[in-house]
Amino acid sequence: MAGIYIHIPFCKQACTYCNFHFSTSLKYKENMLEAILQEIALQKDFLQDKKISTIYLGGGTPSVLSAIEINRITEAIARLFDINDLQEFTIETNPDDLTLPYIQSLRGTSVNRFSIGVQSFFDEDLQYMNRAHNAQEADYAIKAAQDAGFTNITADLIYGTPGLTDKKWKQNIQTIQKLNIPHLSAYALTVEEGTALHHNIAHKKAAPVDAAQAAQQFEILMDEAERIGFEHYEISNFAKEGHRAVHNTNYWTGIPYLGIGPSAHAYDGEIRKWNIANNALYMKSILTEKKLNFEEETLTPEQSLNEYIMTSLRTVWGLDINHVQTKWGAEYSGQIKQLATGFIEKKQAVLQDNVITLTKQGKLFADNIAADLFF
Repeated sequence: MAGIYIHIPFCKQACTYCNFHFSTSLKYKENMLEAILQEIALQKDFLQDKKISTIYLGGGTPSVLSAIEINRITEAIARLFDINDLQEFTIETNPDDLTLPYIQSLRGTSVNRFSIGVQSFFDEDLQYMNRAHNAQEADYAIKAAQDAGFTNITADLIYGTPGLTDKKWKQNIQTIQKLNIPHLSAYALTVEEGTALHHNIAHKKAAPVDAAQAAQQFEILMDEAERIGFEHYEISNFAKEGHRAVHNTNYWTGIPYLGIGPSAHAYDGEIRKWNIANNALYMKSILTEKKLNFEEETLTPEQSLNEYIMTSLRTVWGLDINHVQTKWGAEYSGQIKQLATGFIEKKQAVLQDNVITLTKQGKLFADNIAADLFF
C-alpha cells in the first residue's frame, strides 16, 4: 500500500507563523492545476504499482479548489494508480471556505475526511496569527460539515500563543469534545525565520512566544485529551477509537508515498525526493519542458535508522528494538538499548517487550531524546 499527497500552494492570506510553501495570488490556479495533473502522469512509475490506500490534499489551502477541480485530480490519479481499496481521502480546509454550498458540493467527490484549520476558538488568538476566519466561523464550519454527513473530521489547534491562558486552552480542548470531533492535531506555536511572526517579534510588533508556557500547555493537552477519551497516538495527534489518521500514520511507519505539486516530498522506502518550491519554475518545468524539477537523496542505512528513531519515538507503538536488530543489525540495536537506559531511569521512557516508548514527561523532550539516540 502507499499514499499520495497533493500540495495545493495557494492561500487567501498569509498566517503570520506559516513557513509552508504557498502564494496568496490565485491568478495562476488553473495553470497550477494543469501542471499537477501532468505531474501525476509523469510520476506514474514512482510507487511501482503499489495500491493507493490514502490521498491527502494539503497546502496551502486546498479548499480553494472546487469540487469539479478535486474530481479532476481524483480522476487523473485513478487512471494511473489503483485506488480501489482507498481508505481515506483527506482535504485540509479553512473554516471560512466551508460554506454550506461548498460542503454539499464535496459530497460529489471522493473526499471522506476533513482537516479543519481551526487553531483557536478565540478571536484574539486568531487575530494574532492573522487567520482568515473568526471563532464563530470555525464553530459553524464544523457543525455544517457534520450536518452534511462528514463525520470523519480532525481539527488543528495551536497552543503557546501570547494571551492564551491555561483556562482558555482548556476551553479550546473542551470545545473539541462538545463538538464531537473524533481527531485532534495540536501544535506549539513556533517562530520560524522568514515568517511574518519572526519579523513582528524582532521589531516588537508582536508579543514573543514563551517556551515555558507552551510546555505547560502541552502537559495540559495530554491530561485533558486523556480525560475526554482521546488516545495520544503521536506527539501532536489524538484520536477517538477508530479515528487515527491513516495517511499520516503511514508517514510515521515508513509506508511509501508520492508527493505531487511544488515543494511536495516523496519517499519510496529508499529514496527521498522533493519538488522545487517555486510555483513559476514548477509550472514552467512541467507545462513547457515536460519534465520534473526536483532534488533527491538515497538514504544511507544510518540516515534511515535515524528517521525510524525520530518517528517511532513520537508514536504510541514506539521504537522496536527487535525491528532495529532485524533491519540494521545487533550493533545498532544494542547501542540504542544502552543509550536509552538513562532516559528510562529518569522515567522519561519505558522499555517493555523490547519496545521503547516515551512517558508523558519524556514527550516534553521527544526531539532531544531521539537526537541522543542518533547515529
